[in-house]
Amino acid sequence: MHGHHHAHDATRAFAWVTLLNLAYTAVEAGYGFATGSLALLSDALHNAGDVLGLGLAWAAAALAQRAPTARHTYGWRRATLLAPLANAVVLVGFSGALGWEALRRFAAPPQVPGATVMVVAAIGIAVNLGAAWLVRDGHAHDLNRRAAFLHLVADAAVSLAAVLAGAGIHWLGWEWLDPATALLVALVVAAGSFGLLRDAFAAAMDAVPRHLDRGEVERWLLAQPGVRQAHHLHIWSLGTGEIALTAHLVREDAGDHDAFLDRLAEELDARFGINHPTIQIERGGDCAHDCIQRAPHGRAHDHAHAHAHPHPHAGGQHRH
Repeated sequence: MHGHHHAHDATRAFAWVTLLNLAYTAVEAGYGFATGSLALLSDALHNAGDVLGLGLAWAAAALAQRAPTARHTYGWRRATLLAPLANAVVLVGFSGALGWEALRRFAAPPQVPGATVMVVAAIGIAVNLGAAWLVRDGHAHDLNRRAAFLHLVADAAVSLAAVLAGAGIHWLGWEWLDPATALLVALVVAAGSFGLLRDAFAAAMDAVPRHLDRGEVERWLLAQPGVRQAHHLHIWSLGTGEIALTAHLVREDAGDHDAFLDRLAEELDARFGINHPTIQIERGGDCAHDCIQRAPHGRAHDHAHAHAHPHPHAGGQHRH
């Protein structure tokens, strides 16, 4: 219930943030065209790119709540990993186009009303910081929320730069500040999106999550009672808040495999946040094994050799 409530809150937050930014983007773009300010238009285009990204994050959060099916046995959790990747690609393309237009305008910067630029951009600071506050919870470990949070904070910084540019134009008559601000926006976006693109691509390629050390997990498994070897160890993200692990452990036949596997699943979750482990026990190097698979909200289940064993499991029996 807690996970479902958290997912519902995430979807609602993305909805509010997307609609709020869409409304502000329309207003800012209107003033940008009316005044001919590239600073406002660049900020509006930046916001438009973020609205697209936020929309993708919103859709991904909604898709992640869909139940698993016979075809999509993990559900649609991976949407929360693919949306940030698409988001980062859009931002990289946007920064290149904006930088090119800013350089072109340096030759003949148009006259723009600095006071209007200041007021509209100041509203943008409030809008973006308020939206970032709505998605702040869990952004450190949620790639989907992290993408949205970084975009909104960057937008607030860009709006601040536009306010300063408007002040320089209004009081000092420095028209070159308009394309200079747009070029600064392009550099900020490029720098901010590189890390996101790297992390999102790694997650899409089933890399070990950045906050986990595979060697540390392996050493911990080898330190468990009776474990002599650990191999075929794989760790990857299924989606936001879902980390999977598969491993083969060579262990002496101590007769306590059920309790051992249950404890292992619980401690992997508590220590590393690995909440979907599948562990195969090999006794003394033989091919005979026990296998467990722990559901996201259930207990670990033990299956000896290749025979079917009924166990209480949400939705019925589990077979190996």
